[in-house]
Amino acid sequence: MSTIGTPELLFLLRGLGWTLALTAIGFVGGIAFGLVVALVRVARRRWLRTVAAAWIAVFQGTPLLMQLFVVYFGLPLLGVTVPAWGAVAIALTAHASAYLGEIWRGAIQAVPLGQTEAAHALGIKYRSLMRDIVLPQAFRLSLPATIGFLVQLLKGTSLAAIVGFIELTRAGQIVSNQTFKPLIVFGIVGLLYFLLCWPLSLWGSRMERRLARDRR
Repeated sequence: MSTIGTPELLFLLRGLGWTLALTAIGFVGGIAFGLVVALVRVARRRWLRTVAAAWIAVFQGTPLLMQLFVVYFGLPLLGVTVPAWGAVAIALTAHASAYLGEIWRGAIQAVPLGQTEAAHALGIKYRSLMRDIVLPQAFRLSLPATIGFLVQLLKGTSLAAIVGFIELTRAGQIVSNQTFKPLIVFGIVGLLYFLLCWPLSLWGSRMERRLARDRR
């Protein structure tokens, strides 16, 4: 039976680094594509709204694990070979875009309609209306929910272990198999996840309380 020493801890920290990298890729990609989804979701043309609603329905209505399998095993069937980390990044980005798009759609529609009507009366074009008036307010309103989703996305990266990618959870499995001390190893893994997620959750709660005070 092996002990948990410096090499094992460094291996876990290397897995933690990949967890953070996958979270960053999925979140940044989700922001970029989620903004498109949100804008299409509130577009004037009905068919565009239908396409965005279908995208959201697919990724909110199916498990992230299934989405990872479809990307990882499906793309090679189409002649597109991607490494494990690339498949996970694509799946996380698509997953995040659906959730963030819907969060921001709700925030956009929560901006008082009178501001939009006043902008139209002043002859402000749609692009300027969204960029300068609606989106800044919508992003502020959606910040607590966005932070909450970031926490869920960070924990969701643990599913990358299913396709063989070595992030924090997979690193914990490997170290546990080597040392035969699963309770200690996954206690450390759980602590690392907690140290990442708890401050974000506190931040989201603080932002939510601040928004509630501002509305009074």
